[in-house]
Amino acid sequence: MKLPTIKQLRYFVALTEIGHFGQAAESCFVSQSAFSNAIQELESLLDVQLVDRTNRSVTITGTGQKVATQARLCLRDMESLVEIARGNRQPLTGDLHLGVIPTIAPFMLPAALPKLRKKFPNLQLFLHEEQTQRIYERLMDGELDLLLLALPYDMRGVEVTPLFRDRFALAYREGTSRVDPENYRFNRLDPDSILLLEDGHCLRDHALAACKIRNTQKVRRIGASSVLTLVEMVDADLGITFLPEMARDSSILRNTRVKLQPLGDNSYRTSGIAWRKGSRRTEEFDILGRFLTGQP
Repeated sequence: MKLPTIKQLRYFVALTEIGHFGQAAESCFVSQSAFSNAIQELESLLDVQLVDRTNRSVTITGTGQKVATQARLCLRDMESLVEIARGNRQPLTGDLHLGVIPTIAPFMLPAALPKLRKKFPNLQLFLHEEQTQRIYERLMDGELDLLLLALPYDMRGVEVTPLFRDRFALAYREGTSRVDPENYRFNRLDPDSILLLEDGHCLRDHALAACKIRNTQKVRRIGASSVLTLVEMVDADLGITFLPEMARDSSILRNTRVKLQPLGDNSYRTSGIAWRKGSRRTEEFDILGRFLTGQP
């Protein structure tokens, strides 16, 4: 059986990511004609149409999308093969594409990244900040190596390591009359007084569960599109919300009158890391997980 070459797979992945023959060829440092020939050879070899071509656009076919996913995984496996052959490769060196959710990234990464660069100077870390479902899809498509996310979240085909409990705190504007933070009681809140993120953000679901919000009449129907917007709405005294304790020392609360009041040990989400089952970098991910939790 004749198999695709690494060059053909790399060119095709570049085309799916860039969506333009000329620009993709330039990114691979080859002429457009050589690039196009390689894609045509790959289609001929697989006996399937991978790309719909028009004068103005490039559309990857349904089969092409599936082939691209496997191509990314094949290229990652080839990179792992080279790393194994080198034998003496140190952990956490080279490229690492990390997907992280926007309700962890601004709170945890500013303090962690400088220490990570110092500890692992040869690690080339690429950050991709998106909602949980999207980074999970990109992980399974081979675009990402590792996820930093909040748990629980329903995922298949991955290995998960919980890192630590991230407790929730009541977030309110200093001096507000909406709540007595020292004597907080959920049943004392007025209707529409709770502000949360829009549907699709796991922080919304985790806050509803961990903070035992059962009466949805107390939750304002219009949700915030980002944590920054949520903080600004609380700072304007439009309501109260629930934020992870890790937000306490973050820059997102600076120059605001937003204060945090702990809710207790039972109101928390779990932060963790996840990667594809069978990944050859499992040992590295374990090292990174221990580093993020301050373990030796």
